[in-house]
Parts: sequence; structure tokens; C-alpha cells
Amino acid sequence: MALLKIKFTFQSRVRLAQGLWLLSWLAVIAATLTFSMGVFLKAELHKRSEVMDNTEIHAVPNTLIVVGLASLGINFFAGRICQDALDTTRFPRWKSFLQPYFILSLFFTLLMLVAVIMSYAMKGNLEESLKIGLKNGIRFYKDTDIPGRCFQKETIDRLQMDFRCCGNNNYKDWFEVQWISNRFLDFTSKEVKDRIKSNVDGRYLIDGVPFSCCNPESPRPCIQHQLTNNSAHYNYEYQTEELNLFNRGCREALVSYYMGIMNSIGAGVLSVFILQMSVLVSVRYLQTATEALVGQENTEIETEGYLLEKEVKETIKEKMDTILKFLPINQVDAAAGQGSAEVGEKPATPAS
Repeated sequence: MALLKIKFTFQSRVRLAQGLWLLSWLAVIAATLTFSMGVFLKAELHKRSEVMDNTEIHAVPNTLIVVGLASLGINFFAGRICQDALDTTRFPRWKSFLQPYFILSLFFTLLMLVAVIMSYAMKGNLEESLKIGLKNGIRFYKDTDIPGRCFQKETIDRLQMDFRCCGNNNYKDWFEVQWISNRFLDFTSKEVKDRIKSNVDGRYLIDGVPFSCCNPESPRPCIQHQLTNNSAHYNYEYQTEELNLFNRGCREALVSYYMGIMNSIGAGVLSVFILQMSVLVSVRYLQTATEALVGQENTEIETEGYLLEKEVKETIKEKMDTILKFLPINQVDAAAGQGSAEVGEKPATPAS
């Protein structure tokens, strides 16, 4: 029994074809937007690639780009199909093309849904990537004279100013690394020598932060050195003073920024997915309703359209049986069975 069978009159077939033509071109525009969103997200991620540890998070924009391009072709052909649907002399030429068309369309439409799920589920990977990437970026901040790392200082400074953040988790992350290059340290100074000797690793660690951590909205001139020394600054209390630095860590700021983009993209792509499924369902109904007219003299008769010729369970079983026939293991088993049969049928040699 056919699944979700609907009867179509001549007028309803015409309206379906006309509506599908309009729907397919709307879907072409939506596919272009999907592709554009993928390119935009990839560009945004690429901007901060220096503070990201891996490229797994690029799976979302890459998927959107592929799905967007595929959807352009799918919906373009949907428009062509609906143009020929009302002409029984032209529609049969699509018959051999429609089955692979539906398979590819369903695959890329479901891939679009996967991209939506990934856009909401990427928070963990994004956080881990930024955690390691920012940690390395802060560690290499001072290496302005080392090839391959000379850009890190500018990258981190611009990042902290643009996103109004400081450090990986917070400003205290800067206390744990030597962020001032040895080129700018006076090793004849007793203070410098004492600080280096007091550290097991021989690093120059201070309770200070780079200038890019300073909050310009603070009424007090920026305090970026000796942050934990109350006596170093007038009318200053480290434990109670609201520091004139950015309080939020850069990892939190970047995760919030990118997840905001991904959530918005996810909602937009979900709308495109619904539109794309509507196109596929409409094309299927138009196909099955029009195929019933092939060979008929009167093309204005009432026909039936359906999504599946049989029930879902029967259709899946039939498709699985078809796939299994082409699997190598079945061919080997069949060949082995045939060989065994030939051995069994071999006549016995007469005794001499």
C-alpha cells in the first residue's frame, strides 16, 4: 500500500507544479545564503586561527559550503522538473534521472540537518581548541624576534582590545608566564636578578599584565604592574579594588562570540532544511502524480500521488536486499556455494 497517498485533479497538478517552481527558486536563494553563511563562518574562524589548537571546528563551515553548493544544483533541477511535469511528452525523459536525484537530494538535505546539530554541539570542541590555543599564544607573546611567532604579540593584543578580555581564563594567567622578552630586561638590575633566581625555571615572572588588558572606561589610570602590591599604588586595595582591567577571559569571550554566530546560523539553516524538505516532498508528489498520465490520451484525468510505493518497512527491506546483492561478500558466498555444488555433483570414478 502506498504511503501518504493523495488524489490530484488536473487543476491541483497545475497548482502543484507552479507552486513547486516558485518554491524551488526560493530554495535556490536559501542555498546561496547557506553557502554564504558557511563562507562567513569559515572566514571568522580563520581570523582567530592563531589562537585555536585544531581545525575540527571547521567541519561546520565546510559542511555548510558543500551543502549550499549541492542545494543550488538540486533546486535548479527541481525547477526544470516542474516545468516539464505538465507535458507528458517531455516528462518521461526525467524518469531515469529521478531516482539518483532523490537519493542525492535526501543525502545532502540530511547533511544540512547534521550541520545544524553540529553548530549547536561544537561548544565543547571550540572551548578546548581555544583553551590550548590561547595558552600557547600567551606563552609565545614575548617571542617577537622568533620567526613563526613574531606575530603573536600583535594578535593577542588586538584580541584583548577587540573582545575586551584579558588572559585565557582571566588576567591572572599573565602572572604564570614570562611575557616580557629578555631583550627588554636589565640583567644588571638586582630586582631582575632576584626575580629570575626566585623562579625554578629561571623565568622573569611578575604580577603584571600587557597594556591591552587595560579597560579604557575605567576612571583610574591603568594599573598594569604590581597588581597584588597594595603599597605600590595610592589608595589601592588589591582584595577589594575593582581593577581597571578587563575582567572576562578571552576564552569565554571568544566562545560566546562564535557560539552566537553558530546558533544564529543553525536557526537559519534549520529553516532552509524545512524548505528543502518541502521541495523534495513536492517533487515526489508531482513525479508520482504525473507518471500516472504517461500513455494516457486524456491528460486531464485525476491521478494519485504518493511518497513511497510501499510502506516504510517494506521499502527499507527491499532496498537493503538490493544493496546486499551487490556486496562482495555475497558474491563470494554465492561463488563458494556454486563451487561446492559442482564438487558434490562430480561423478565417482569407476573402480578398475
